[in-house]
Amino acid sequence: MNIRLTQLDGKLPNLALMRLGAYWKQRGADVYFTRSPYRQLDEPLHYAHVYGSAIFAFSGERVAAFRTEFPEAAIGGTWNPAEPVTLEDILPDIGSDADYSLYPGFTGSIGFTQRGCRLKCGFCVVPKKEGRARSVASIFEIWRGAPWPRHLHLLDNDFFGQEREQWQERLREIRHGGFKVCLNQGINIRMIDDEAAAALASVDYRADDFKSKRIYTAWDNIGDEQRFFSGIETLRRHGIPSAHVMAYMLIGYDRRETWERLFHRYNAMTALGIRPYPMLFEPTRIRGLAAGSPDYDVLVRRGMTLNQFQRWVNGRYYSVTSFADFERGARTAVGKELQKRQTDLWISNP
Repeated sequence: MNIRLTQLDGKLPNLALMRLGAYWKQRGADVYFTRSPYRQLDEPLHYAHVYGSAIFAFSGERVAAFRTEFPEAAIGGTWNPAEPVTLEDILPDIGSDADYSLYPGFTGSIGFTQRGCRLKCGFCVVPKKEGRARSVASIFEIWRGAPWPRHLHLLDNDFFGQEREQWQERLREIRHGGFKVCLNQGINIRMIDDEAAAALASVDYRADDFKSKRIYTAWDNIGDEQRFFSGIETLRRHGIPSAHVMAYMLIGYDRRETWERLFHRYNAMTALGIRPYPMLFEPTRIRGLAAGSPDYDVLVRRGMTLNQFQRWVNGRYYSVTSFADFERGARTAVGKELQKRQTDLWISNP
């Protein structure tokens, strides 16, 4: 029996596919893992089951290509809020074992100590898909044991949203076990208190490469400015400097967003040494605007420019050129790319 597992985006190992791999190997299946949506020459001719997983909205083209190639495939992930398919929807009896052999170069351990979220942000699928915040695993249930390094990638969407005694115990396990931990989905800075900040400062928090110190969080709405910087100050009081913070910065979601408001967020963070990480919302697809309408055209053009802002920041071009100069140069350099983007959006929103 042949099984195909397809990771359509994301740089970290895909835990859902790892669990599927373990499930089917325990039942004697041969598992073929790939990142390609297309059938390769060395693949089996027939599969008993085909699975795909995509996280990001911009992967829609790859999902479409994958569906064309494998019409029978079961596809999960958060790439489309209108299709909140979970692993348990596909295989209700799936266990918690994970097949790390799919990623032979990965030496860390990956998992969730909690699922769900306390909040209900309009752009986020987590509350709808996972429900309320709750504890699901201990640190020693996630770590795969010796001889693997004590490097933990926790995928929790709201680590401090689980019961207080639970997150306290998780941080105690991390601290006493000598683990380095990456909370790369981000902590909710708006709701951090002194006890949580002090506990967080007591562990060896790391970036996803485990080479530098990093706390991940988010500032998605300009209206949260006071609460955001209050949380940053709470971290600082307990020994976590602003320079250790990376803030995911949602752009293109707020209909009232202007360049002045966008750069206000950007400049306010960089002034304190916080590293912004713009993440472009896909407004035309998510909001279902009709292609060819005035609103659609405005959002497409705006999305292109915001895409350039995202590249300017995340590619660290800001260290060598202003955004105005970068944008002018990008108009020529990426003109064909942007034209293709507009065409593809038109095709995907008939």
